[in-house]
Amino acid sequence: MDMKIYDAYRLGIEAGMARDLRHRSEVQRILADAKERFESLPEDQRELFDMEDLWNPYADSRFSVGLEEAMKQDAVRFMWGIDISSAEILLADRLREKGERIDAVVAHHPLGSSKTRFPEVMMQMTAMFENMGVKKDKAYELVKNRMDEVLRGMQGYNYNQAADAARMLDIPLFNIHAPADNMVEEFMVNKMKEDGPETLQDIIDSLMKEPEQRAAAKCNSPPIILSGDPSDECGKIMVKMNGGTSFSKETYAALAEAGVRTIVAMHYPDSHYEAAKEAGINLVISGHMCSDSIGVNLICDLWEREGIEVIPCSGFTRYSRN
Repeated sequence: MDMKIYDAYRLGIEAGMARDLRHRSEVQRILADAKERFESLPEDQRELFDMEDLWNPYADSRFSVGLEEAMKQDAVRFMWGIDISSAEILLADRLREKGERIDAVVAHHPLGSSKTRFPEVMMQMTAMFENMGVKKDKAYELVKNRMDEVLRGMQGYNYNQAADAARMLDIPLFNIHAPADNMVEEFMVNKMKEDGPETLQDIIDSLMKEPEQRAAAKCNSPPIILSGDPSDECGKIMVKMNGGTSFSKETYAALAEAGVRTIVAMHYPDSHYEAAKEAGINLVISGHMCSDSIGVNLICDLWEREGIEVIPCSGFTRYSRN
């Protein structure tokens, strides 16, 4: 039997859950807390509760448009982009007019129902910091303060712009963010372990083995050393691919104290450059679109095994590892 659109969405979320840096019991606790919150609500408030909280621990990944249709319709062909705006929704509609089958549009970055709450997934970074040797209480403090700051900044967004376009054109729309980032986090951590880079140039050489990074390089956006020299020793490497957004500048001092000497991340705010130098930490940029594409591709590979085809767009480059 063919997989339904919503089942494909759940498959992507659950694949990311299996690769969460946190202990499985902690993820289950998040779901149990959500159930407790729901059951404690008065009846007239229950319709406002986000029911996905009961099974999906990632507030930055949601099915925003066409849920009922998605539970019935077969998943044969999706269009997936890193960022989806009204323009991509119109593009999908235009392709449909030309006879192309597109069962749903998929975004990586949050939109619609996942936009304003997405910073909640930043708590995943506590496990990342703890794995690097930062004390649990300090890791929580660093992430909680930054998460609250980002949450405050999300309140002015026109969160439903693309979702409204999809609704008007009757196109199912969902996004998968943290789960895909979890996939590339695991991929990159394993890559650094397997390749064992000794210098920053070794890290670049390792990254450039991947087709997504090579495609980005052809577009003049290769992985780069942001802080440090190619011949500098890596020391202890931290890979930072998930957590939704950047951590605070104050985190570099805590990571340096824990022995971290190099961070490999998709991108950094410019304000972090001096903070990292002051802490004696090298910064390597793996590339935003290409690194996101790896995580997305790893989910697309799961779908491919179920017979689902994906049309890439909006910064996503499709490469199968099946």
